[in-house]
Amino acid sequence: MHKFKSVVAAALILSGLSVGGCTPTLMSDAAQAAFEDRITEDQITDLKIASYLLKQLLDIDNNLALDVGIDVWEQRMLLTGGLDNTDSLNKVIELASADNRVKTLYNEIRVVSTAERDQRREQSKSSEKSTTETVQQTANDYWLETKIKGQLITAKDVRSVNYRWRSVMNTIYIIGRARSQAELDMVMTIIRDTKGVKNIQSFVEIKPVS
Repeated sequence: MHKFKSVVAAALILSGLSVGGCTPTLMSDAAQAAFEDRITEDQITDLKIASYLLKQLLDIDNNLALDVGIDVWEQRMLLTGGLDNTDSLNKVIELASADNRVKTLYNEIRVVSTAERDQRREQSKSSEKSTTETVQQTANDYWLETKIKGQLITAKDVRSVNYRWRSVMNTIYIIGRARSQAELDMVMTIIRDTKGVKNIQSFVEIKPVS
């Protein structure tokens, strides 16, 4: 319980950075913190790293929080999303790289057309409205993320709280920690078999629980 309270307290402080639905899922991450295999110190450090970069992006342009996904696991940072110019992409990478708390940086941000970027922004703003499975929704990155979440939560022998994933134009990027190769294989199979998923890029480390 102490572990849970510590991370929730940090999330409450850092959630002052929130701007509508544009922030990383700081509070939802904190709510599941007590069940993760990350130690409390790593949880809080990861939360601070993500929040710090988020604040920097918001200081530049609020829309960058819609365009860029930030996920940090044990100080390994995964950046995803779509930007419509290399100048913005280089700026984001420069800011992320300047944080000496980040041990490894995975840059998976795509350069997309302005129309594709704007479409993703609209999907982000309306993601909670999609509840029925239709052909159109299977092409929606935010619908795919929700679908995968439901499947991993209910999967036997998968500790879903140890994973973070993003969908960008139907490619799933996943980071976190697997307790065994068998668990990771199961996670990959579930994602691969999800309707609408075209590809998977995994940055998951296998670390058996000590």
